[in-house]
Amino acid sequence: MTTSPAALRPTVNTGLPLAALFPGAADVTVTGVSLDSRSVRPGDLYVAVAGQATHGAIFAGQAIGNGAVAVVTDTAGAELLPDAVVPVVVVSDPRTEMARLAVEVYGRPGERLTMFGVTGTTGKTSTTFLLAAALTAAGHTVGTIGTIGFTLAGRQLTSPRTTVTTPESPDLQALLGLLAEEGADAVAMEVSSHALALHRVDGLVFDVAAFTNLGRDHLDFHPDQEQYFEAKAALFHAGRCRAAVINIDDEYGRRLAAEVAADVAIRLVTTGRTAEADYYPIASDPGPDGRALVRLATPSGEVAFTLGLLGDFNVRNATTATAILDLAGIDLAAALPGFAEAFVPGRMQRVDLGPGAPGAVVDFAHTPESVAAALAALPEGRRIAVLGCGGDRDQAKRGLMGAAAAEGADVVVVTDDNPRSEEPAAIRAAVLAGAREAAVRTGAEVIDGGGRSEAIAAALGLAGAGAWVAVLGKGHETGQQLADRSVAFDDVEVVKAEWARISRGADA
Repeated sequence: MTTSPAALRPTVNTGLPLAALFPGAADVTVTGVSLDSRSVRPGDLYVAVAGQATHGAIFAGQAIGNGAVAVVTDTAGAELLPDAVVPVVVVSDPRTEMARLAVEVYGRPGERLTMFGVTGTTGKTSTTFLLAAALTAAGHTVGTIGTIGFTLAGRQLTSPRTTVTTPESPDLQALLGLLAEEGADAVAMEVSSHALALHRVDGLVFDVAAFTNLGRDHLDFHPDQEQYFEAKAALFHAGRCRAAVINIDDEYGRRLAAEVAADVAIRLVTTGRTAEADYYPIASDPGPDGRALVRLATPSGEVAFTLGLLGDFNVRNATTATAILDLAGIDLAAALPGFAEAFVPGRMQRVDLGPGAPGAVVDFAHTPESVAAALAALPEGRRIAVLGCGGDRDQAKRGLMGAAAAEGADVVVVTDDNPRSEEPAAIRAAVLAGAREAAVRTGAEVIDGGGRSEAIAAALGLAGAGAWVAVLGKGHETGQQLADRSVAFDDVEVVKAEWARISRGADA
């Protein structure tokens, strides 16, 4: 059983001489690349980069002990290395160099696969899963890479579940090599702004890249919204993608589409809500089971499909996926039936609590825009939102998220998300302030629910038949990150357990 993303590697790799990567270097053969000294295997090239707190060079001894045959680092790292017992290559920017090395050592695996990349603030995961379901319906063997993890032909690949959207370049290239070796012919992957800024996808050329939208997020990493946009836009430069699908519903999408249209090397189509776009929904008629019959306009004429995912935003995600498929030359008649079967863990995931119970959904919404969209997607009825914000992240969005919840729900129960190193009550206070300010206008009831289990229980206790409880923020995650540890916590399982407890009490 594999225990780390780095272990997801092709089983056969003859490797390359170090001299093929760095002319004049020593005569050793490199069969893998690693950024983490703990995951080094015999034959690996260890890349030591400067981190936020320390330099990877101080772990070079561990890497060499695990079998590293050479080390690549910068000048500062070279001064920290132990007496050289393996060749050392000094470069100015080892992080950037690392992507090139991984591409070459793993045999350029992206060139053996049809590569689809999706970026944007929200919708990346759902669009990727819709795309994979459709490609599978059309007869392709598909790998997926993203926030929820890695899959091949619908089977989860064993690795720690993580909210890191796009792996570091050595892990990514090794994973692509494994997917190609195991028979994948296409990969649908999420491409985060972090990945683009940190060179994780350098060396890949996407056959089709897509942009879903741009809202407020990750301003703890990017200095401002403009640099956040520029990081996303980098995916659509010549040499990064051959074709682009861009949603033009927001100002950033329209701006990006205008920039890409000026590049004759990239084929461009647009998606959106209206006929201004190349692909847009004509009608979406939800059925009693929550599935919607969607009619879509395309440059080649109207198409129709059944969509199993809740919400208008998923209609937009399906529109983007359709445009990607069409631009890639996939037979839509064969592919689109896959949308009916698509399931995305932790994305508007319905939790069946049995007859007479309220409706319940779990969603990863963690921006003001996604909170509003998730609540708007709920069927008719009293709406109760359970909402928290992560610690050590963008503090300015907390009040905005609370306000979005109070504008979309009848009751807002504020709770803890992943507080990390911050005081949970202080995070809740910021969310509560935004929610209460909006509640003056909307009349929503706002409650400090305390811990997450207690808040979920309180929300379910306030809900009757016909009401809907939306537990937002953690989605597919199965752990909660506290100041000194992580504890097991799965929103779906807690919702089930708390409702069972409430039901037993009612029956007593």
